[in-house]
Amino acid sequence: MSDEKEPILKIDDLSVHFHVRGKTLKAIHHVSMDLYKGEVLAIVGESGSGKSVLTKSFTGMLEENGEIAGGTIVYKGKHLEKLTKDKQWEGIRGNEIATIFQDPMTSLDPIRTIGSQIAEVVVKHQGKSKAEAKQIAIELMNRTGIPNAAARYNEYPFEYSGGMRQRIVIAVALACRPDILICDEPTTALDVTIQAQILDLIKSLQKEDGFTTIFITHDLGVVASIADRIAVMYSGRIIEYGTCDEIFYDPRHPYTWSLLSSLPQLAQKGGQLYSIPGTPPSLYKDIVGDAFAPRDPWAMKVDFKADPPFFKVSDTHYAKTWLLDPRAPKTEKPKLIQNLHERMAATVAESHLENLDLALNANKEDDADGE
Repeated sequence: MSDEKEPILKIDDLSVHFHVRGKTLKAIHHVSMDLYKGEVLAIVGESGSGKSVLTKSFTGMLEENGEIAGGTIVYKGKHLEKLTKDKQWEGIRGNEIATIFQDPMTSLDPIRTIGSQIAEVVVKHQGKSKAEAKQIAIELMNRTGIPNAAARYNEYPFEYSGGMRQRIVIAVALACRPDILICDEPTTALDVTIQAQILDLIKSLQKEDGFTTIFITHDLGVVASIADRIAVMYSGRIIEYGTCDEIFYDPRHPYTWSLLSSLPQLAQKGGQLYSIPGTPPSLYKDIVGDAFAPRDPWAMKVDFKADPPFFKVSDTHYAKTWLLDPRAPKTEKPKLIQNLHERMAATVAESHLENLDLALNANKEDDADGE
């Protein structure tokens, strides 16, 4: 990570625990990371790896049985880990750090109109009158791509498609004018075409408003076009981080190799999509060694005995794997992700050709019907 500029958000040695039926679940394990103003940081990993729990700790949204067990979260010089009451979070949550969640229907009130829900946020966070808030709400609806926004102001969430509801949730978040926008799997429930539109929308809005983005996803392919840096999480730990190009084209941790191998774009036609064998370890138990070792075909004896440190690959790229120790045997990444750039480009080109063939065949059938 660069030392040339001060991070807007600094997490140092953070641990988060949950108390469940007399047991302690260690959801986040000694995580450290920096977030810099204006960047897009993607946090990537399987379900249950701790991505959402980590970012919930930035906004005081942990469940009642959760606690910050150690470490610090510093935002603009303020220690967020010390805030324990909702009243203390009022100036931060929404105002400074806002979140877009995976399912827009859990964020929107189904019995209130779309426009009133945006306007309410404008009144609360911007101190505007109701009339001013309505106008700002319509402007936000326009900015997020809602057609005929003024006419649709008084419609209800059920009258909107899934993609349109997600645009409204983005509008609600922007009404807070946040410094940091956390996007928690905002495209998971959407089809590929709408997913791409939402990603482009977030990217263009960030350029216009200058906010900083944390993007949470289980799919590395989703963030390929928008992320500046990527942090890979496994079992409550960050195990590799670097620039987008470094993670895609020079990954060093076997878990990152596995995530990249799982990209749908790399599936062979008629073949099976790669899946990571085994299951993540229980977070109720203390993990000895590298948490990924039981699922790692490249694991060495040391991986089961000692937790690896972060090894420096470049000034911006670090990976937590014993494979980078000078004493480790030389290991090549899987063939499936070698020359990844060329493989993905070829797959995209093949997909375009298939779509073109389908379109041409459809036109021929239409012409035949016309005769």
